[in-house]
Amino acid sequence: MCEQAHEQTYTQTHEQIYEQTYDKIPGATYQKTYEQLSAFLKSCPTAFHTVYQIERTLAANGYRQLSERGKWNLEPGGRYVVTRNGSSLIAFSIGLEPSLSEYGFHIAASHSDSPAFKLKEQAELEVRQKYIQLNTEGYGGMLCATWMDRPLSVAGRVVVREGNRLRPRLVAINRDLVLIPSVAIHMNRSANDGYAYNKQVDMLPLFSAGGCKKGDFKKLLAQELGVCESAIYGHDLYLYNRQEPSAWGAHKDLISAQRLDDLQCAYASLQGFLAARPQNFINVYACFDNEEVGSQTKQGAGSTFLYDVLARINAALGGTPEDYCRAVAGSFLLSADNAHAVHPNHPEKTDAENCVYINEGIVIKSHAGQKYASDAISTALFRLVCEQAGVPVQFFANRSDQPGGSTLGNISSAKVSLPTVDIGLAQLAMHSAYETAGLKDTEYMAKAMETFYSIPFQENDGWML
Repeated sequence: MCEQAHEQTYTQTHEQIYEQTYDKIPGATYQKTYEQLSAFLKSCPTAFHTVYQIERTLAANGYRQLSERGKWNLEPGGRYVVTRNGSSLIAFSIGLEPSLSEYGFHIAASHSDSPAFKLKEQAELEVRQKYIQLNTEGYGGMLCATWMDRPLSVAGRVVVREGNRLRPRLVAINRDLVLIPSVAIHMNRSANDGYAYNKQVDMLPLFSAGGCKKGDFKKLLAQELGVCESAIYGHDLYLYNRQEPSAWGAHKDLISAQRLDDLQCAYASLQGFLAARPQNFINVYACFDNEEVGSQTKQGAGSTFLYDVLARINAALGGTPEDYCRAVAGSFLLSADNAHAVHPNHPEKTDAENCVYINEGIVIKSHAGQKYASDAISTALFRLVCEQAGVPVQFFANRSDQPGGSTLGNISSAKVSLPTVDIGLAQLAMHSAYETAGLKDTEYMAKAMETFYSIPFQENDGWML
């Protein structure tokens, strides 16, 4: 017989968080934006939870769930959403009189994942019969030091056997559970002179100091899920930062939180998507997993997911393969992923002119080697969108003597070839466990996205809005 399990479930815990009323901050101009973005961030500790929360929001706005395995019966004016792997999502809204061959798809894409530490399948390690650690490996390129000496917990997806079925279940252990302790300065006198972190040695979190034995973490996990330990058949579990988001600064227009890259763009894009109503074109909102590890997975931007969805929309609305090609040729993709702001202590790290600042507008990113997909046409088109929205833009390029990161724009547009611009919001401490960005910029992005999703594009002798 199983021991009596705790009744606390993911849904109960995080719905309470999502609907929580936060203390008002005196004089905060961006209080509502902070409250809503903060609630979203707190409810999304992993990519799986992010897709779950976006699904809930879409369902509340009349979006109907589709299955990749099912037959799609679509209607003009319909709103639909489909997921893959529980960690990637594509939603679309069809105009009342769609004309795919004339206007096509308006697409904005962001990503649901962030750098973190993933638990290995055999997740417990014993040290001298005194400590129990969790056995983790790095996912993506994180700033290791920022994960140390702060309260962490565990969240993700667990596959549970129920009779002869396997079902994925979300879990987020809603308490301070583990911590990665630093080595004291007395034991590492050169710690402040630079340190190369070994993820197998330095970055393992402490779960228990004498009160547990191996196997107790799995027991705790089973209790959280309300199942027997033997019912757990697999898991995708990650450490997540428990520190509360914070609005701060002289005008309380800055936000620091976990996973701002790229949930800030995912959130703002969703607000614009929901606020817009397409005319005779189709709006598409995409949130892909695995951007931080290259996107080359079945649910990443490098997969067939976007192509599959667009092709099935075209077919379900009676379009031919020729109609699909014409529609894609008249479409436009915004790849929304955050950008590096000028660092106040190290302005030399960025280009002297093509550099960006927090709360000064949406960033348009370009790269000669096409790590960013922006070109003259897509940049100009997006500038027109922002002009119509009344939103300022900034321009970012890496220093020519330093390699930069890439994002999902060039990867997704290689699978579905259409004009693409890479955009984002300026932030500090990218890939830290606690990043910093602007609340005003969040509003800029939501407004620009609403405008993008509301106006038609047409190419004759030149592009027109």
